[in-house]
Amino acid sequence: MSAEAELAALDERISECRACPRLVEWRERVAREKRAAFADQTYWGRPVPGFGVAQPAVLVVGLAPAAHGANRTGRMFTGDRSGDWLYASMHRVGIANQPTSVSADDGLALRGTRVTAPVHCAPPDNKPTTEEKQRCSSWLDAELALLAPSLRVVVALGGIGWDAALGAVRRAGWTVPRPKPRFGHGAEAVLGAPHGDVVLLGSYHPSQQNTFTGRLTEPMLDDVLGRAAAMIGA
Repeated sequence: MSAEAELAALDERISECRACPRLVEWRERVAREKRAAFADQTYWGRPVPGFGVAQPAVLVVGLAPAAHGANRTGRMFTGDRSGDWLYASMHRVGIANQPTSVSADDGLALRGTRVTAPVHCAPPDNKPTTEEKQRCSSWLDAELALLAPSLRVVVALGGIGWDAALGAVRRAGWTVPRPKPRFGHGAEAVLGAPHGDVVLLGSYHPSQQNTFTGRLTEPMLDDVLGRAAAMIGA
């Protein structure tokens, strides 16, 4: 089976997961009740798989789908302000073909990059529980196993993405520096993978709280994603 076929099969299994009752109830209720602005749209309302190329050199790890963003559109970081920030930056640094991401069929394509999350269902208040994160970690482990041979850079958006990435690579048997690398915007750590070193980069998450307050600016996000792009020669 090709890498594309293996990843597509994993994505299909992820989209059918019902392991967390609280998340299942919430994502499906949001999909039924909808937001007034999207009342005429059919919501995805299921777990959202990763998005991007099947053999990426860069893996971007976020947090979870937004209730009226990816939970509506069915594609990671699509249809909300966080996605607007992320993909606009990816376009500026050369790893996305367009700066916008509004629907799953809008023509967006990534170059050498895949975007995923440690939690695949939209959580209430954007806060998955520890148990939910642990339960969903098996999907990130499976995804990492398929993507590892081509990976050169992992970009973690936020502390949860950073911890999830470190947890996944540890479970995969990769070498992680000691003491544990600390998250921060612009943080960098070198992870020892069987196929060669992989660089872990940290960025503040492009959440509305961070972007509205100026904690994360466009140049700051461009700096981290630009470093990742430069590392793979994009």
